[in-house]
Amino acid sequence: QVQLVESGGGLAQPGGSLRLSCAASGSIFSINVMGWYRQAPGKQRELVARIGSERITNYADSAKGRFTISRDNAKNTVHLQMNSLEPRDTAVYYCSADIRTTYSRAPSRYWGQGTQVTVSS
Repeated sequence: QVQLVESGGGLAQPGGSLRLSCAASGSIFSINVMGWYRQAPGKQRELVARIGSERITNYADSAKGRFTISRDNAKNTVHLQMNSLEPRDTAVYYCSADIRTTYSRAPSRYWGQGTQVTVSS
């Protein structure tokens, strides 16, 4: 069993900042890519940022220059620092991780339960 637990969502004013965190736990053998996705009402889930085990990062164009993804391999955690927030960033943010468990030969993608981020004045 593997769990991803997110924290750090909430309400921010335009121009403000929030920091999301996600911790993976359970029967983890290794974690490859970790990432953050978001889904706004009426829209499809989209990639925000992802980071590999060697800390190579990719960002959606909408996140470049404003968001920073980081991870702590020792703690199996991934973070998303979001600055200069805009109303269009309002969405449910989901953590993802490609995890190989102690009882599997291949990795599978796991998801957190989601955390609401609302940007409004």
